[in-house]
Amino acid sequence: MDLILQAVILGVVQGLTEFLPISSSGHLIVVPALLGWDDTFLDSLAFSVMLHLATLLALLVYFRDDWLRLIPAGLAALRDRSFKGDPDRRLAWLLAVTTIPAVFAGVLLNDLAETTFREPRLVAVTLVIGAAILWLADRAASRTRHMDELTFPIAIGIGAAQALALVPGISRSGISIAAGLFAGLNRPDAARFAFLMATPITFGAGLWELRKLLSGEAGVSVELAPLAAGMLASLLSGLLAIAVLLRFLRSHGVGVFVAYRVGLAALIVVAWLGLRVI
Repeated sequence: MDLILQAVILGVVQGLTEFLPISSSGHLIVVPALLGWDDTFLDSLAFSVMLHLATLLALLVYFRDDWLRLIPAGLAALRDRSFKGDPDRRLAWLLAVTTIPAVFAGVLLNDLAETTFREPRLVAVTLVIGAAILWLADRAASRTRHMDELTFPIAIGIGAAQALALVPGISRSGISIAAGLFAGLNRPDAARFAFLMATPITFGAGLWELRKLLSGEAGVSVELAPLAAGMLASLLSGLLAIAVLLRFLRSHGVGVFVAYRVGLAALIVVAWLGLRVI
């Protein structure tokens, strides 16, 4: 199959699965394995992170009004050393503290993320684990809180949950939404907070990987046309996925995503047992 078409397919997969709670990194490992694709660049962590940069752009476009308020509000709180009763100032710093656990996890587990964790059979296990956590959170949580009721310890806890998404198959949006639900957030606010707090950490990870690409440290040669095609596909499908999920969670639970994760895990196991070697 043409390399650009493969990149577009992977871009669509990334854009949809980054925001739906079904694990984008897991899909980017499993889909090429199931389809028998073995291009070094498309299978690299570098390509994966560049697709994440495209979905970062989707976040910035979709939540542009929020960030145009939150960034000045956060800087004003820093200048005044006070929230002054402004919910935007408080939310900006709640989001800032959620990045702390992810930064530490990235530093400590980066090598494992690039090697050991990128294994389809491990993804099958983590897909099921993530499904169980998401199902339990949706069932057990009160879902009565709004974002402006979050405390800093709870925000750090949700950030720690987000850090677990370094393991493919867990899903950044899935584990973050689950943590928000456990904290008592209603479903739309849990998803919205998850998307907002994913923005700074995705930005940081993307810049780090971009530096490695430009310096040659990534260990792969960059294919510009497939990269551009994949990133555009990721951006457009990401915008669609954000809108669909936020609308869906206003009146539905997460059961369909739990079922999908378990089904995909079963498909990986079947392929591993012999229908297709992965």
